[in-house]
Amino acid sequence: MKPLQGRVVALPETRELDRLAALLEAEGARAWRCPLVAILDAPEQAPVEAWLRALIHGEIDDVVLLTGEGLRRLAAAAERSGLKPRMVEALARIRKITRGPKPARALKELGLATDLAAAVPTSAGVIDELRALDLRGRRVGVQLYGEDPNLVLCSFIEAAGATVLPVAPYVYADASAVDRVVELITEISAARVDVIAFTSASQIDRLFEVARTHELEAGLHEGLSHLRVAAIGPVAADALRRHGVEPAIVPERAYVMKRLVSAIVGALTETQGSDGGAA
Repeated sequence: MKPLQGRVVALPETRELDRLAALLEAEGARAWRCPLVAILDAPEQAPVEAWLRALIHGEIDDVVLLTGEGLRRLAAAAERSGLKPRMVEALARIRKITRGPKPARALKELGLATDLAAAVPTSAGVIDELRALDLRGRRVGVQLYGEDPNLVLCSFIEAAGATVLPVAPYVYADASAVDRVVELITEISAARVDVIAFTSASQIDRLFEVARTHELEAGLHEGLSHLRVAAIGPVAADALRRHGVEPAIVPERAYVMKRLVSAIVGALTETQGSDGGAA
């Protein structure tokens, strides 16, 4: 029997939903698809193109890439403007700092590699790496995620004597209709879900926003206390804690889909063993 046979795993993921579902279904799980957040190009593309032109013209010395999605959106914007080859050439010349494996993988897709990877894939982890650098007089491009200005990171860079050039290439929007999210909360509250696997903080924020708006927050908290809450990495884990939920499953390293699935399998297999093999 497959290790997740008969288990229901709720998936708020959007961009790689089918891939994550396939990985879990290969282990025997039933995937409950409920994408909570859509990712769209920034509605105003002029600032994105201006940032790309500053990069191409040598006006950026270092770039901090916080998400793979952000770099891919920048590359797509450059493609639309006929700037992609020059963008890649410019990135090759400067120091590239990445937060986690996803921006590093996006760089690899462009034929490039990270120069400095944060040991801990969070903004605080990026700051820890930057502390060892002399940033005085440097011009640091910061690829933001969503519309979050990341004041902590940008303020640190400015305090270190650098100029910050932020760019926000995408925004978040609601994905599944509210009634579908309410249905998910109802299933969680009724203990008909075994695991919910979060891959971003924005998913968590929307789930709790819908719960709060529909006065379902108490039931959601109660339901989450009886299932396994999984987070792909420390950013999602911290978002859960802000909402009063302690994640039960977080991969120890390499915060990617396969590691998340392996951690879920390990946690539930361990539970079955402690229950004498019961599902």
